[in-house]
Amino acid sequence: MELARYLEGNLFAPRKIAEAFHTTSVEIARTAGLGKDAVQRKECICSDRTQRRLREMIAIVNKVEPRVGSALMAYAWYRSEPLPGFSGFTAMQLVRDGRADEVLDYIGAVGAGVHA
Repeated sequence: MELARYLEGNLFAPRKIAEAFHTTSVEIARTAGLGKDAVQRKECICSDRTQRRLREMIAIVNKVEPRVGSALMAYAWYRSEPLPGFSGFTAMQLVRDGRADEVLDYIGAVGAGVHA
């Protein structure tokens, strides 16, 4: 899925992300490890932390989407599939712990035929 679908100007828009995944902005915040203010107050939406977390979540969902068939399935995978080699943590839990790069590396390794 194109990143532009989630943008409003130069910023990731929680409302657009929520619409794409058939959920609420508050749920998107929780899924990205943010408080509800991060997606409801303009100055918080613009913050580096909020934008980084939203970008990480979207990057992971986009990378998984071709393997699972749809953005909704990729979002479900992100939230619920325990990852081997990560003590049963999901991608969502790892992103919330600041480990998005490890998730992206894992997805890349699995795509290259390396099993974690």
